[in-house]
Amino acid sequence: MLNNLTDCEDGDGGANPGDGNPKESSPFINSTDTEKGKEYDGKNMALFEEEMDTSPMVSSLLSGLANYTNLPQGSREHEEAENNEGGKKKPVQAPRMGTFMGVYLPCLQNIFGVILFLRLTWVVGIAGVMESFCMVFICCSCTMLTAISMSAIATNGVVPAGGSYYMISRSLGPEFGGAVGLCFYLGTTFAGAMYILGTIEILLAYLFPAMAIFKAEDASGEAAAMLNNMRVYGTCVLTCMATVVFVGVKYVNKFALVFLGCVILSILAIYAGVIKSAFDPPNFPICLLGNRTLSRHGFDVCAKLAWEGNETVTTRLWGLFCSSRFLNATCDEYFTRNNVTEIQGIPGAASGLIKENLWSSYLTKGVIVERRGMPSVGLADGTPVDMDHPYVFSDMTSYFTLLVGIYFPSVTGIMAGSNRSGDLRDAQKSIPTGTILAIATTSAVYISSVVLFGACIEGVVLRDKFGEAVNGNLVVGTLAWPSPWVIVIGSFFSTCGAGLQSLTGAPRLLQAISRDGIVPFLQVFGHGKANGEPTWALLLTACICEIGILIASLDEVAPILSMFFLMCYMFVNLACAVQTLLRTPNWRPRFRYYHWTLSFLGMSLCLALMFICSWYYALVAMLIAGLIYKYIEYRGAEKEWGDGIRGLSLSAARYALLRLEEGPPHTKNWRPQLLVLVRVDQDQNVVHPQLLSLTSQLKAGKGLTIVGSVLEGTFLDNHPQAQRAEESIRRLMEAEKVKGFCQVVISSNLRDGVSHLIQSGGLGGLQHNTVLVGWPRNWRQKEDHQTWRNFIELVRETTAGHLALLVTKNVSMFPGNAERFSEGSIDVWWIVHDGGMLMLLPFLLRHHKVWRKCKMRIFTVAQMDDNSIQMKKDLTTFLYHLRITAEVEVVEMHESDISAYTYEKTLVMEQRSQILKQMHLTKNEREREIQSITDESRGSIRRKNPANTRLRLNVPEETAGDSEEKPEEEVQLIHDQSAPSCPSSSPSPGEEPEREGEADPEKVHLTWTKDKSVAEKNKGPSPVSSEGIKDFFSMKPNQSNVRRMHTAVRLNEVIVKKSRDAKLVLLNMPGPPRNRNGDENYMEFLEVLTEHLDRVMLVRGGGREVITIYS
Repeated sequence: MLNNLTDCEDGDGGANPGDGNPKESSPFINSTDTEKGKEYDGKNMALFEEEMDTSPMVSSLLSGLANYTNLPQGSREHEEAENNEGGKKKPVQAPRMGTFMGVYLPCLQNIFGVILFLRLTWVVGIAGVMESFCMVFICCSCTMLTAISMSAIATNGVVPAGGSYYMISRSLGPEFGGAVGLCFYLGTTFAGAMYILGTIEILLAYLFPAMAIFKAEDASGEAAAMLNNMRVYGTCVLTCMATVVFVGVKYVNKFALVFLGCVILSILAIYAGVIKSAFDPPNFPICLLGNRTLSRHGFDVCAKLAWEGNETVTTRLWGLFCSSRFLNATCDEYFTRNNVTEIQGIPGAASGLIKENLWSSYLTKGVIVERRGMPSVGLADGTPVDMDHPYVFSDMTSYFTLLVGIYFPSVTGIMAGSNRSGDLRDAQKSIPTGTILAIATTSAVYISSVVLFGACIEGVVLRDKFGEAVNGNLVVGTLAWPSPWVIVIGSFFSTCGAGLQSLTGAPRLLQAISRDGIVPFLQVFGHGKANGEPTWALLLTACICEIGILIASLDEVAPILSMFFLMCYMFVNLACAVQTLLRTPNWRPRFRYYHWTLSFLGMSLCLALMFICSWYYALVAMLIAGLIYKYIEYRGAEKEWGDGIRGLSLSAARYALLRLEEGPPHTKNWRPQLLVLVRVDQDQNVVHPQLLSLTSQLKAGKGLTIVGSVLEGTFLDNHPQAQRAEESIRRLMEAEKVKGFCQVVISSNLRDGVSHLIQSGGLGGLQHNTVLVGWPRNWRQKEDHQTWRNFIELVRETTAGHLALLVTKNVSMFPGNAERFSEGSIDVWWIVHDGGMLMLLPFLLRHHKVWRKCKMRIFTVAQMDDNSIQMKKDLTTFLYHLRITAEVEVVEMHESDISAYTYEKTLVMEQRSQILKQMHLTKNEREREIQSITDESRGSIRRKNPANTRLRLNVPEETAGDSEEKPEEEVQLIHDQSAPSCPSSSPSPGEEPEREGEADPEKVHLTWTKDKSVAEKNKGPSPVSSEGIKDFFSMKPNQSNVRRMHTAVRLNEVIVKKSRDAKLVLLNMPGPPRNRNGDENYMEFLEVLTEHLDRVMLVRGGGREVITIYS
């Protein structure tokens, strides 16, 4: 069953026993070579002198902490690498950036962006001041709560390159970290596409409209022409930006301050314009026809008629609605019925306009933007509107959730500070302060902008997305002072800068994920130029960004990146909540103003916003994250980062184990919790891997699996071998897809080691209830018989512990997981009731693809006074209630006389046991004796055992044949394999090759005669006395053993007849004798019972029902 292992070699200079702890990869432990050679002359530390190589002195630890710097591998390192090429490398300077320059300004630059300038006025006009205020408040609350959680995580240690990815992966594990990190990468990439689209929109709509390549023939084709222009110019701008980033990120960093200046200057211009509008509103008249807003592109004078001298003439506006310029021309009915009115587009903050803009005005696509409260003579319902008329039309159907998705990207960018933690003078202080102040600042700007836009700008102008009613000006620019061009130019450069920043940051995030090695197929993107610039990651980023540009609509791209950012923020909050609730000892953030309820609220808010923005985008984003999670779990590298999910698993496991302690499982919940006993060879490799294949095939029960092995020796001497054995077993478990645990025990002897495994395996209520072990095939070869003694003690211990026992015989013939049986059967020989184990095991096996096509057959044995027909009906009914499909057959075993073969086999078994007790020959002497008599024994047995000989034994022991009456009769100690008269013992198909110097019991037969014994005695001193030989030949077989052997032989004959071609035979395993004197006979009975069967599993129940007919 278990293999004896040789003692481990002792080498000079090796590791001390017990010092097997892996050394931590850290700058604080074993970091310098000088420490290794340092002599500790002082007597105060002599007690710890031998531990200095693994446990450094406190002074060394503090010195390492003081000198440790961990700069992120970001833009600054690549820039320095480029500057230092070809020259001597400069020493790394200590980080000197403070809160304002290192965190506050970068966060401002990343948060303020294209949405503020291009869409916020439109959002306020559509949703109204009240709903816009709620929208902005919800989004800013989400980012503020996320910033609080992020501050707690970021101040719990150094955050290297990767920012949010690093925080999530180290807090929630590589699966969550990789999934959310890649989603954050996709969000950053699509943000780059959004900024580029914003840049092109400003360029073509407000700066140089004449640059448009595609021109619309009529008004209905303007939208399609604009999209095509966006695609062409967007691709060109993306190519230019990617080239700039590839050439050198230092150019992006040099212009970062310029881009930030443009943003701040533009915002200040807006506030200045608001203040000025209170006493001197700007002149931006808008023209209304009735209550309909007119586009200023096709006319100059807001009137139907004009006076030139003393003559009334029509205006260009007349020509747009009438068939000709003459007064008698046919005009549009609505144009004829309604008057033209001109109002101020920017009445100013003191106009009281905010009352009109408080409530929402949601529009559908193609609807004319109308002013509420203006008199208008309408047309009959259903009258179509001519799209060629110069009205301001709504370009899309709007609703609250859509506006949330479009607006949310304007509050992202809060991770900029944590991404630069290595550049900060005091990251623990700067990150929370700078990030929260930046969010507070931007939130104040957004909320005030909502109120001020609603108070200063006319509602129809706010709802005019592209400023058509104000001569094609940027709407927010009309409010700015001193000129709208300040906003247009400033927003153009700020969107350019934001796009460059996205194309710079996203490849580095992908590079950080790739270098962690958790996603195998992304590892190629971890490489780059010699200075570390992520070339391949930049190429992939540009390709993904092109997808967003081909969408070509800023309003369509914004909700996509909202999903990815919201998912990232949700898991940041989750990470903080998990760490706080688990109260792990390492959770000691310097930022104290956090609570798990705030993190949970932030997580809930993020999840709600995802589905508010777009429920189908939310599902797609979650599906992508889920697929990445499962891929990393299945194929990714194992990483131990001390993440919170592992701590959560420990807490959940502890809770579940305590619940399991409440009582034994119900029969419906019973499943085989396997303890698999394997043996390893001298190289610590598993001898029979098929045992683990069978374990995998049995795991349809989804229960516990513990694979155990025992090594002989002491723990201090054999600990390295035990570790190698565990690694070998784990590799095999992984190859065979066995999910479970491995336990290798070192004991002074195998018997105690197996006993310890059986007693101590598992934890609490999660303990094994079934032991799976291989049959000790070479049990006859052992000189001290310890192998079969260990096996029988194992059987007794499992019985005493109420554990089920599965014994596989010929385990080397069992199929591997890659094999498939296309036909055949699993035969169950149900001799005695074992609680249902015999029924349950084939049911579980047939769930596996190896055995799926095998049918199940159940055989039971009927005695003389049994009604076999009724037994079959009852068994069929029982299987029906168990919901198990199987063929049923009742085998009748009539009373029969005990054959001469059975009688002789019993006598041989007992004589073998007796002679081995009396003989004390050395191993070599026994081998010489065996070799000298082998040929004679075979010929003699053939002569003495003719075919079809049957001996009637109607009277007990008195009529049994006496060996002394036949002085020349040879006694066969181990039955002859070639005897033609009776079933013979064939060697097990998976028999191991014999050890050197040991005899094969299947080929060598110990046959003795009286003359042979006397001759052997006269050869010299022998431990076998003449009285012992006389007792040996005067033996009479024990009648109980004869009956047992008869049962084994008869059952074996029936089983072989019925199940010779079965793929697997399961049968009840008889229990060992209560009297230990017959242990060796018990092994012989089991050998006879399972002869001539390829694959056998002996099953012994655990003393409880494991299957039930009830639901």
